[in-house]
Amino acid sequence: MSKRNPIPCFLLAAGRGERMRPLTDTLPKPLLSIQNKSLLAWHLEALAKANIQEVVINHAWLGEKIETALGNGKQFGLNIQYSAEVSALETAGGICKALPLIAPENYFLVINGDVFSPNLPIAQILKTAAKMQMDANKPLAHLLMVPNPVQHPEGDFYLQGSTVTSTGSADAKKLTFSGIGIYHKDLFKDLEFGAPAKLAPLLRTAMEQNKVSGEKYLGPWHDVGTPQRLQELNAAYE
Repeated sequence: MSKRNPIPCFLLAAGRGERMRPLTDTLPKPLLSIQNKSLLAWHLEALAKANIQEVVINHAWLGEKIETALGNGKQFGLNIQYSAEVSALETAGGICKALPLIAPENYFLVINGDVFSPNLPIAQILKTAAKMQMDANKPLAHLLMVPNPVQHPEGDFYLQGSTVTSTGSADAKKLTFSGIGIYHKDLFKDLEFGAPAKLAPLLRTAMEQNKVSGEKYLGPWHDVGTPQRLQELNAAYE
């Protein structure tokens, strides 16, 4: 993988943002702002800084506002394409539908459009992707795991060394999946194009095959889930 042409990135932006209402009644959740910059713009600036050029964004609810705000990506030094969904297809379904646009050779980066991670180490993530390409085991996913936030104390998966599993020993503690990961296109090969599908079942199946790696990320990361949390983040990063 050359520095000039890293893997493509897919930004998930199709959710309705029910918990964010009434803010999301007139604006898609990923266009909500922290310090006068939309959540998507924070991601796009970080991607451009890491020399990623090809970005695909999916949308459903008020998706035309996302396209109007971001355009073709030229303002960020990126090439942005859009995968429109009539109704949201869930994470895996949205990825499956967008794959022809993402057009990955093998691996691609996926980031939830509604998380805020201002110092996201994308350059380091790209190094991990390069190692995955050389791995004879060809892992199907690599997940950034974070300490469990207050609103999600039970966590999602176990991180044992550099392996992510859905089951763990009695004394093991679950971590929360950040919504940031590297995926191999083959993870989605059995999905029906255009049909809704959740990501977690695919990941659990891959975990059973020892095909999911991961790492614990301790940098700033926030799930912007409620208007109060958005307000708190704006105050914290003032």
